[in-house]
Amino acid sequence: MTPLHFFRYLLVGTLLLFMTSCARKVTESGKASYYADKFQGRRTANGEIFRQQRMTAAHRTLQFGAKVKVKNLDNGRTIKVRINDRGPFVAGRIIDLSRKAAKKLGMTQAGVANVQIIYKPQKKGRR
Repeated sequence: MTPLHFFRYLLVGTLLLFMTSCARKVTESGKASYYADKFQGRRTANGEIFRQQRMTAAHRTLQFGAKVKVKNLDNGRTIKVRINDRGPFVAGRIIDLSRKAAKKLGMTQAGVANVQIIYKPQKKGRR
């Protein structure tokens, strides 16, 4: 490897590291579903007990504790949930909601809804 190639790789690697460490908004669209009642009282991936009457959700990659805005694209309703579990593990689904969250979104009858999720990381020092 020539010094020029090495410098190029170093520069690209540094830029990628910088870009991934910067807080940026994440938007994702797809289908949402909600937890079956059999999960009530079981442990979530972050170790807490799952409760259907809390505004929580499962996402495959967002960090635990992240606050996410979920918009039902079929009826325009919007809610905020906290990520406390991993999933869903069904093709085409991007988020699993608690029953309370699903009810507020107006999706309990259908069971599945077209949604957009928006995650905007909080800056350090803000709550």
